[in-house]
Amino acid sequence: MEDLQIEYSDRDITPWGGMKLMKNLVDQTAIKAYMNTLDLPEPGSNRGYDPIDIIESFWVSVWIGASRFTHSSWLRYDNVLKKIFSWKEVPSQSTFSRFFHKFTWKRNDAVFPSLQRWFFEQLHFNNMTLDLDSSVVTRYGEQEGAKIGYNPRKPGRPSHHPLVAFTPEMRMVVNAWLRPGNTADLSNYRSFLDETFSILSNKKVGLIRADSGFFANGFMEYCEERNLNYINAVKFYKPIKNEVFRQKGWVALYDGIEITDWSFRLPGWSRPRRMIAVRKNLSKRPKSGGKLLLWDGIDERYRFSVFVTNLDLPAQMVWNLYRDRADAENRIKELTYDFGIDSFCLSSFFATEAAFRLIMVAYNLLSLFRQIVLRERKQSTLKTLRFKCFALGAWMTKHSRQNILKIALAREKRAWLDGLFDITRSARPPYRCSNA
Repeated sequence: MEDLQIEYSDRDITPWGGMKLMKNLVDQTAIKAYMNTLDLPEPGSNRGYDPIDIIESFWVSVWIGASRFTHSSWLRYDNVLKKIFSWKEVPSQSTFSRFFHKFTWKRNDAVFPSLQRWFFEQLHFNNMTLDLDSSVVTRYGEQEGAKIGYNPRKPGRPSHHPLVAFTPEMRMVVNAWLRPGNTADLSNYRSFLDETFSILSNKKVGLIRADSGFFANGFMEYCEERNLNYINAVKFYKPIKNEVFRQKGWVALYDGIEITDWSFRLPGWSRPRRMIAVRKNLSKRPKSGGKLLLWDGIDERYRFSVFVTNLDLPAQMVWNLYRDRADAENRIKELTYDFGIDSFCLSSFFATEAAFRLIMVAYNLLSLFRQIVLRERKQSTLKTLRFKCFALGAWMTKHSRQNILKIALAREKRAWLDGLFDITRSARPPYRCSNA
């Protein structure tokens, strides 16, 4: 067998020629021009990096697969990407670290809600759903805010406990806070929701869905005071279990699934509220989710799910509306596995939060790309898009003093890629995104 010889070339080549699509879209959104109006950390000398270039290179590193700041510095060796994005140089790991450590609580509070509000003002849609979710991000060092709290995967390990508000119709993040690991789900939820609704000041929220971590009289009163529709998963306190056990009017929906609803006032509540319970027969549906309830032992016939709501709709419709909330878990997984929210971590809490919240903006920009440019019925994850659109070998040439990006691509796919470039060059706000 003939040995394959190795030779090297000085020609500048990038494996990420498809990033020109994201470059076009980012330019069309004018997000960089808006960020120039915000209180971003300025360089300490005339030779320092432009803060917009630092943020953009951070986004690009995330889009092409970086999950740590050390990975981001690999962009320094890609001269073609530098030319695509018009960067003079790419920051090193230490530059990223110094930049993010300049973010404080006050600066985060001034920059990110304003940036998110501006972003959603560019989107032409209304009457949206808001999904609240919290997650646990395990930490392995001595990072500020990494505390021991509820951590189902790594019990006893320090963690952060982010709180995120999604809009499922757009598959975008409306707001996100990083919190210490010993923070409860409901901690400071009013301030978080106030900030979230200020971001959506020109939008109508038709429904809020929340998991059992938000099951509290105060949260429901917050929604009721503002005439917001809500569906909240219920924690199985003893009075709730007893009420479920007493219900007799179960209605069959499908083979092995029954539903019922009733009005109930839990001690400490300001008023009675509508409860909806669903039970699944495990002999017919052994893989069903829900809780096994304890009475004089474990009733192993059924698993139960219970919700509280102010919606005046058929019980089955309310249950179906809440089931769609499961997509929020997919968004958390994508943010973790594709965008590295669990890996970009610094010693300062507010530096880590700044990186965390900028990743959310990167996520929204990619979601905008999926909806405005690709327009596919089934939206691909970032990992898929890297292979599908972004991982295209390319190099730069010059003709008549003009830079030309040469992309290596099979002939039968060139018309498709030309169509994407045409869309990104003309995609200007306001963006009309379907929320059907």
